[in-house]
Amino acid sequence: MDYPHQPEHITLVITHRLLPEKQAEYQRWLEAIMPQAALFPGHLGVNILRPVHGELTWTILVRFDNLDNLYQWLNSTQRAAHVAELAGLLAGQEHIEMRPGAAFWFTPVDPARVAPKQWKQFLVTLAVIFPSTNLVPWFWGAVLPASKGTLWGHFLNDACVVGLVVYFWMPAITRLLNNWLSPRGKISPESNDE
Repeated sequence: MDYPHQPEHITLVITHRLLPEKQAEYQRWLEAIMPQAALFPGHLGVNILRPVHGELTWTILVRFDNLDNLYQWLNSTQRAAHVAELAGLLAGQEHIEMRPGAAFWFTPVDPARVAPKQWKQFLVTLAVIFPSTNLVPWFWGAVLPASKGTLWGHFLNDACVVGLVVYFWMPAITRLLNNWLSPRGKISPESNDE
């Protein structure tokens, strides 16, 4: 997939539908492969969206700083060896997508579902960014008054906001609102009228 401009980061969205009773083996598989990915240049982290309500679909979000570094991992012998172990765990092939920037937060866990409407993405992103960009500077202003108006203070605020959004708020909120973002039964663009 080619992008005209290099995104701030690129995310590999991997969807696995497990065979029944294979969750424990699959979790061991994840514990083996994720540290391998972290050893590759440009690796920015992993989020695992576990299934809810008895579903068997897992989504793994692996972030890299650019497409070249992502391809190094994707085409590596290390990854190929781990993927070969999936044969007895999955009910079908793994589904892979690449998403630029933060688009991966709104990738439905079930590949049959369509992505949420843009107005829903806007509301969820605003609900996460607005309180974070107000509370974090207030907190550091109270704890470190000398940081107000300084370059290092801005960096501290921005780093905390990005960390909260990427590692805490967005995974929690998108998991909580999953059925509202991508309602069940909405499996084609024509039917996505929510």
